[in-house]
Amino acid sequence: MRLGVQFTGTVGPGASRRWFTHSWPQAWRVIWLVVPTAPVQDRAAQIEWKVQVERQTATLLKYYIEIKNLTTANVNIEARYAVLD
Repeated sequence: MRLGVQFTGTVGPGASRRWFTHSWPQAWRVIWLVVPTAPVQDRAAQIEWKVQVERQTATLLKYYIEIKNLTTANVNIEARYAVLD
């Protein structure tokens, strides 16, 4: 298994941002996780995310990760991946 952080960023209060990451081998089974990197004060959910995929070429995939901030403050995030063997 391969694990890593693909990108970090900030999502504004109540906003959504969309990132993309490209040139992933189509044979890989990739799982995406997005986590806030700041402490939670009220113990409520801070973000939600969805992943969409596009075939970039015959052998490569492009992933789009859209992250929505559910709070009234900026949220810093890490987009993490796991490539399953």
